[in-house]
Amino acid sequence: MNEIRLLFGKPAIQERGQLISAIRDLQSRHGLIVQAMDACKLAGKRHIHFAVEKALAAISEQRNIAKDAGMEIMRYASGERQIERALAMGVDDRTERVALVLVREDMSRSWPEDWELSEIIEPDQDAISFDASAVREQFQISFEEIAAVGEERLEDLVVERVALADTYR
Repeated sequence: MNEIRLLFGKPAIQERGQLISAIRDLQSRHGLIVQAMDACKLAGKRHIHFAVEKALAAISEQRNIAKDAGMEIMRYASGERQIERALAMGVDDRTERVALVLVREDMSRSWPEDWELSEIIEPDQDAISFDASAVREQFQISFEEIAAVGEERLEDLVVERVALADTYR
C-alpha cells in the first residue's frame, strides 16, 4: 500500500535546476518518490491520486515509459504519453505555486521533517486551487465539452484524459 501526501505553496527555490536537485536529495534521503508540478494545472485531489495510482501500476507491471517514477507520475498527471509533452505540467522559473507530491511505498521509511520540506516549498494552507483556463489548455478541453458537462465537472474531464493516457499510441 502506498501513502500519498500533497503540499502546496510557493517554490522556496526559484531556479529550476536547483529545485530539481533539492528534490532528488530529499528523495534519496527518505526513499520517497517526490515530484513537483505546477499547482494551477492540477484539477483536484482525485486527479493527482488517480495519476499516482496509474503511474505506480504501470511501473509495477513494467509498462512505464519514463525511467523515473516521479516523471511517470507527471506523465500520467498530464494525460500525455510523451514525456516531452508531459513536462508542461512541471515547474519552471515562472511557476508561482507548486504542488509537491510525495509517495511513500515503504511504510518503514519516515516522512521528511517540516524544515526539510521548507527548503523546497513554502507551504500555504490552501488546498488545490487551479486555474480553469490553464487546466483547459493543458488538457485541450474545448468550450463545447465544458458546455456539455458544466464547469463543475472539469476534474472529471481531466481524470478521463488521465485514464486514456495508456490508449494513445
